[in-house]
Amino acid sequence: MSEWTKSSWRAKPRIQMPEYPDQAALEAVEAQLARFPLLVFAGEARRLKKHLAAAGRGEAFLLQGGDCAESFDQFSSDAIRDTFKVMLQMAIVLTHGAKVPVIKVGRMAGQFAKPRSAPTETVNGVELPSYRGDIINELDFTAEARIPDPEKMLRAYTQAAATLNLIRAFSTGGYADVHQVHAWTLGFTESEKVERYREIANRISDTLDFMTAAGVNGDTAHTLKSVEFYTSHESLLLEYEEALTRVDSTTGKWLAGSGHMIWIGDRTRQPDGAHVEFARGVQNPIGLKAGPTMTSDDLKELMAKLNPENEEGRLTLIARFGAGAVGEHLPRLIKTVREEGANVTWVCDAMHGNTIKSSSGYKTRPFDAVLREVREFFAVHAAEGTVPGGVHFEMTGQDVTECTGGVRAVSDEDLSDRYHTACDPRLNASQSLELAFLVADELSNRRDAHRSQAAG
Repeated sequence: MSEWTKSSWRAKPRIQMPEYPDQAALEAVEAQLARFPLLVFAGEARRLKKHLAAAGRGEAFLLQGGDCAESFDQFSSDAIRDTFKVMLQMAIVLTHGAKVPVIKVGRMAGQFAKPRSAPTETVNGVELPSYRGDIINELDFTAEARIPDPEKMLRAYTQAAATLNLIRAFSTGGYADVHQVHAWTLGFTESEKVERYREIANRISDTLDFMTAAGVNGDTAHTLKSVEFYTSHESLLLEYEEALTRVDSTTGKWLAGSGHMIWIGDRTRQPDGAHVEFARGVQNPIGLKAGPTMTSDDLKELMAKLNPENEEGRLTLIARFGAGAVGEHLPRLIKTVREEGANVTWVCDAMHGNTIKSSSGYKTRPFDAVLREVREFFAVHAAEGTVPGGVHFEMTGQDVTECTGGVRAVSDEDLSDRYHTACDPRLNASQSLELAFLVADELSNRRDAHRSQAAG
């Protein structure tokens, strides 16, 4: 394999990336970013890798969630807080179901660029370049707005830094106290529509009451008042990624300093492409999206390139097939991993394979399809005797109407009420928490099945 440098990706085929019309402006922004402090630190990325290794062994569970694409216009402390809050609620419910630690990783502080199915889009007979995320161009349908602007990378960096600053404050400043987080969840279960989840919530309450009676509370146990929270994004805009890539002085290895975990999308996972070339050289945990077109040979080559030392926690395979298709595709990829003796962490992305166009014209995702794919993912792993290591959702803490279904029964007609996403539809707070209860059921059932097998 050829020698890696942080710019060796530039000699590889590049797709899903903009062509900047002003190269001098681009180089000036890259130089400026290269002087900025890193957004995350090597020790944090190494710690996340250890946690992901535990998830691969069934000793932890990954909850990865957040925006489909972060927006400059919708950026606010309230939006960050609301998503962080719902993820904490989901994590407590999942911890109760799995009886293992839940790793919390946000699609935050870097999820600004989006791959698109076509390079252009046409509206009322006018064809323009596609919107590729706020770090590249603008959503407004004008020729000027769609021109890639390198200055947007500087604004993305500033927003990411502010987001991380607030998340770190929330994580350690008492906002994440487990008793307070659970109190929010109890509010969700007061509705008659979610009565079936109340029993789980009450069991969590009993556990917390027991811990308090035993003297384990927020005053004596720092872990009950703080959380570890990591960030992740698709490593799509490689000029931005390279500028924030530095040598870790502790290990001498390179770190992508833009986020704790970066992933390669299903559209950009070409083994000889620029995105795989960049990711193979950094020490961060790497996610790899695996869709229906992923072949066994592709997977073998990608695992060899991205994790040549077969390190636990290094490579997370994020399966995204769509409800009804998991049984067709996941077993063959599990077989490939098994044949190679590869260490991977399996995660279910139940969002990207379930996007449809509603009768009202909006792009949406039915809640039932998302849940069905999660259940199929667990069922295949149960049949194969392998470990379902986590879930990956596009979600928000805000009360949007972008995905249909759930206990509040968002309908096609409701989508126009609060459809705020710039790209793909997200689960709202209620749907996200409901999904956590249903996934917790799957985890609890899996644990009970293991116990029965051990006893038998």
